[in-house]
Amino acid sequence: MTLVNFGDNSLLGSEPNGINNFGVDEPDYTGAPLQLNSNPRNGQSYFNTAAFTENALGTPGTAKRRFFSGPGMNNFDMAVLKNVRLTEAKSLQFRIEGFNIFNHAQFFGPQAVDGNIDSSTFGDVISAASPRLVQLGAKFFF
Repeated sequence: MTLVNFGDNSLLGSEPNGINNFGVDEPDYTGAPLQLNSNPRNGQSYFNTAAFTENALGTPGTAKRRFFSGPGMNNFDMAVLKNVRLTEAKSLQFRIEGFNIFNHAQFFGPQAVDGNIDSSTFGDVISAASPRLVQLGAKFFF
C-alpha cells in the first residue's frame, strides 16, 4: 500500500523524482484509526480515507509512505497427472493444472489499492490478479 500526493506542497521541487518515481510529498496522517476493510470485495474503501488530508504547504507530510499493508493474497494452485504406459519404452501423460483453484479475489501488488490522495478513488481497491485459470496438457514419452 503506497501513499502519495502528486502535488508539490512541500515546495521542494522534486516532482516526480522520489521513491518509485513518485514525488516526496505524502498526505498528513490525522491519527484517526485506519479501520482496514477485512473484505475488500464488498465495494467499500479499504481504509478510512478521513484519516488522511493534503499535506500542509511547505511540509512533506506526516504519513509514512508505506506504514500499513494492502489486502494481500489467498492463492492455491493444484495439478493432477496420470501416466499411461503404452509399451515398455513409450508412455502418455495427461495433466490438468489449476491456478487460483478456489477462485479467491487476489488483491495483491502496490497498485491494488489507490493511495493517491488527489484521486477520486483514493482508498478504493482498484485492481485484482487473474481469476481461476485451468490448463490441460498431454505429453508423449518415447
